[in-house]
Amino acid sequence: MVEALGWGALAASSLVVGAVLALVRPWPRTVVGLVLGFGAGALIASVSFELAEEGLRIGSGYAVAAGLALGGLTYFVADRLVERWGGRGGGSSAGAPLAVGAFLDGIPEQAVLGIGIASGEGVSAALVVAIFASNLPEAIGSAADMRSAGRSRRAVVLLWTVVAVCCTLATLGGTALADTVTSDAQAFVDGFAAGALLTMLIDSMVPEAKDKARDWAGLATVAGFALAAGLSLLGG
Repeated sequence: MVEALGWGALAASSLVVGAVLALVRPWPRTVVGLVLGFGAGALIASVSFELAEEGLRIGSGYAVAAGLALGGLTYFVADRLVERWGGRGGGSSAGAPLAVGAFLDGIPEQAVLGIGIASGEGVSAALVVAIFASNLPEAIGSAADMRSAGRSRRAVVLLWTVVAVCCTLATLGGTALADTVTSDAQAFVDGFAAGALLTMLIDSMVPEAKDKARDWAGLATVAGFALAAGLSLLGG
């Protein structure tokens, strides 16, 4: 449990670090767009190599497909609720949706990390770095958007701290449930995280990166994908 708590906290800490970095000083729109593009590329690699591929390796395609569908639908509904509650009011539009996406993909992703620790497979340092690296730009972009929309620094840091704590606890939950979770259930969890991520990427993160960084967004996305894909291959 202590090991799971430590690794889970390390992986999730980048959410708070990213939020704080975004609040230290104003970030130019282009830089925020580049950060978001880089993060989008890293998350695409995570979906491809750490979630979908891994889910298909350990479970059935039906379990992964069901997880993808439910994850995408859950993010869609949660995002609509954020919009209704005013999460997009008063400025930039990606901040709150990115936080929702980080929560919905972070919980199952770190639960899988906990399951791996409990099953005796050990911890891949490359996997932890990949989670850390993809969380960081996501939090930076979201916090910068929230701040520009008028949210207080305290509210932004508190939100991302809550998300990070929940993700850390998910690692402990995965460790506790490891003995009772079937391979198809693990595959479903992988698919759920992938579905939530893909929907968030297309609805919020990629459009915001393109709007802010213009033609440089694509290159930043490729750089993020290359880094995360390389880390995934090293971890494999």
